[in-house]
Amino acid sequence: MSNAAQLLVSMLDELGHITDEPGRLSRTFLSPAMQRANRLVGDCMRAAGLKVRVDAVGNLIGRLASANPKAKTLLLGSHLDTVRDAGRFDGPPGVLLPIVALAELKRRGVHLPFHVEVLGFSEEEGVRFASAYLGSKGYCGKLTAKDLAMCDADGVSVSEAIQRWNGLTPGHSSKRVGVNALHLKAAHSKSNLLGYIEVHIEQGPVLEAKKLAVGVVSAIAGQSRFKLTWTGKAGHAGTTPMALRRDALAGVAEFISGVEAIARRMPGLVATVGTLTVSPGAANVIPGSVVHTLDVRHADDRRRRQGLMAIGRLATRIAGRRKLSRAWQRTQENGAVACSPSLTAWLEQSVKAVQGKSLSLVSGAGHDGVVMSALTPVAMLLVRCRDGLSHHPDEYASPKDLAVALAVVTDFLERLAKDQRG
Repeated sequence: MSNAAQLLVSMLDELGHITDEPGRLSRTFLSPAMQRANRLVGDCMRAAGLKVRVDAVGNLIGRLASANPKAKTLLLGSHLDTVRDAGRFDGPPGVLLPIVALAELKRRGVHLPFHVEVLGFSEEEGVRFASAYLGSKGYCGKLTAKDLAMCDADGVSVSEAIQRWNGLTPGHSSKRVGVNALHLKAAHSKSNLLGYIEVHIEQGPVLEAKKLAVGVVSAIAGQSRFKLTWTGKAGHAGTTPMALRRDALAGVAEFISGVEAIARRMPGLVATVGTLTVSPGAANVIPGSVVHTLDVRHADDRRRRQGLMAIGRLATRIAGRRKLSRAWQRTQENGAVACSPSLTAWLEQSVKAVQGKSLSLVSGAGHDGVVMSALTPVAMLLVRCRDGLSHHPDEYASPKDLAVALAVVTDFLERLAKDQRG
């Protein structure tokens, strides 16, 4: 393993000890741990020759200027926040790896004909405010009044948290502070950018099954998420005949099985019921109501909508036959994001040069690239993770695989530089 790859691994280890909760890794939006993480990674940026700043929403930004002040800017990055009780590899490699790659190019005497910004987004996981992408939304000027009004478990709004982060004292009307008042404008105009590149662990088992260290993303799947409530009628488990029951849980069980069957019939569609709340919740009482989640994803929005229509028809049939009522609440909706053909082609060339073979993948997980795609073309490189595990203390990307990813990004930057020089 090269000295550069060893440096990357040591930086990930050091960052992995910065947490808000002793005994487990947790870093949330604008928390004290996030401030310490920004300080550590900022020092790494400075050591690599980058000029460092932190924006109004806590995003860490390291800029390496080209000799040509009129050159466009390439963005590379990912997020520095984590889920609760997290692992060390979901997010930070996409921030630290570009820093090390730029330092390596500097060591080789390679001068890039474009500006580079390395971005450590302050929020992607949606932990503190139950809403994802606050960091990248802030960078792109996409935070809305609705976003700013959201409150955490302590009743602190996003706008209040931002004001406190910036050393301001929120007043009684702070929850109504608007976007313009907080100066949350896009960091760049579209015409000034070359694109955005994100390196991330795969969070899935495909690369491991194919025995490959890295793969290139073709698209980030679109996602629809719902909360469903089914209502029947509770009754005594021993005295209510089966033919007279309106068992909400039995209906939901049939629904879940049917959703799985629909997803299996439609290539590329994934559908998950992840939580169930059953009421009254007693062993000797027929369930009168059930609340559950539904998560549906596909890289093709048209196919995702077709799957949702099939799922909706299934729910109607089950509810009618079992005499149940149901209510749907949409809690999240993100369209699919196609990665840039040109940037993806450059990445694929670099992967082939380093690994010998390139594999195209659809990312079923959401990433900051979803938001960044509204500002500039995006491309993604995924790194193999052991057992496809993420959002868990045991998530792991090997030093050898990280070294491959580092070599790919370094090669990509050199190829793009040659292309830009003409």
